[in-house]
Amino acid sequence: MKAEKTDQQIDMGLRSFIKNLAYMTGGAAFLASTTPWLTSCTPEKLEEIKKEKARVALIGAGSRGQYHIHNLLNIEHADLVAICDTYQVNLDAACALYPTAKPVRDYHEILEDKSIDGVIIATPLHLHAQITLDSLSAGKHVFCEKAMALRMEDCKAVYDAYKNSDRALYYCMQRMYDEKYIKAIGMIKEGLIGDIVGMRCHWFRNADWRRPVPSPELERQINWRLYKEYSGGLMTELASHQLEVCDWAIGMVPSQITGMGSIVYWKDGREVYDSVNVIYKYSDGRIINYESLISNKFNGMEEQILGKDGTMDLSKGIYYLENDNTIPGMRQLLEQVKTGVFASIPTAGPSWRPELKSEYVPHAVMDGKVSVNGGQSMISSDHDGSDEILSAFCQSCITGEKAQDVVEEAYYSTLLCLLGNQAMDECRTIDFPEEYKIPYLKF
Repeated sequence: MKAEKTDQQIDMGLRSFIKNLAYMTGGAAFLASTTPWLTSCTPEKLEEIKKEKARVALIGAGSRGQYHIHNLLNIEHADLVAICDTYQVNLDAACALYPTAKPVRDYHEILEDKSIDGVIIATPLHLHAQITLDSLSAGKHVFCEKAMALRMEDCKAVYDAYKNSDRALYYCMQRMYDEKYIKAIGMIKEGLIGDIVGMRCHWFRNADWRRPVPSPELERQINWRLYKEYSGGLMTELASHQLEVCDWAIGMVPSQITGMGSIVYWKDGREVYDSVNVIYKYSDGRIINYESLISNKFNGMEEQILGKDGTMDLSKGIYYLENDNTIPGMRQLLEQVKTGVFASIPTAGPSWRPELKSEYVPHAVMDGKVSVNGGQSMISSDHDGSDEILSAFCQSCITGEKAQDVVEEAYYSTLLCLLGNQAMDECRTIDFPEEYKIPYLKF
């Protein structure tokens, strides 16, 4: 049974947006320079495959894999023919969502099936690289969850295999397919907020990140995110998305990384940090300040690009201008009273002062209702680009067309996460290793 949201809504929403964006901002040349991966997602190209279906298989049927199944149910040019997992509970739950899919326990059985066009990998991180390499070698198109791999050498091996393959490879960097991010980055590159002078990203939650374990021997299999053998912790699970958009906005990759991490609150036997602070410095001096912890959710999630003339808050789809007189003084005063932004000053002088941030006026990046991810879900957020990028992958399974730059963006964002972990573990500043630089973006 199809879910309520139709394929027409999924595909034509983004694709119509792409079409209109191209018209408004300079056509194909604008898309090619700002979001080249979208040039294969036009309404015309979708029309060309409307009577065809990609035969795909899912490897990894946990919560994220089941989320992808819900999206596949709404993609008319996709047919999920097999589902693989070694944990029977997840396999049964996933197959219940898509009863026509064949249950499989060993992913090699999927790779041997010549009728399957592509695979969707939603396993724990430590398995991403090997399954991706095996799948490309078997001639399958591949869609893999972030991050690319748990080790830097594996990232490079996957990148090299992809460059030597004629198969499409996607990583679920869904912000690259999220309309508010696409429009916001375009506005940044057109000069709306002036020269970029810095970036601030954070992601806060208040939860132990654990899942229930029915039997002790399943602890590491189910709670793999908590152990370094399987996971890069907060960096690969969360920061990978945010660091990618920073590089996307600035068109560069940081050359130095330093940071500190701790297990501050969840002292329950986990090995990965529950609090991280990492600084990424570009060769021209600009800096990303990155922070994440999972024992306080007050600040939620933000990705701020700071310009000389304004600030773009990508996660919320709004921007502020440094010199903005569009709000009358009385309206500003009433808004300050309503939101309680006045703060007491315990010194001589005025009894009250407005917080500086209240002087800024939020402007919407896009007209109409915009979906905002508060950052609290461990699985997904509605309308965050995940369904659109999966649809694009299924299209590539039919056409064979590679999405430009998706792999490269995933490669560098993953390496920055792994280097952030290394910098925290070693308590030192690390230069980006020369041997892992690829011909994409500048340092």
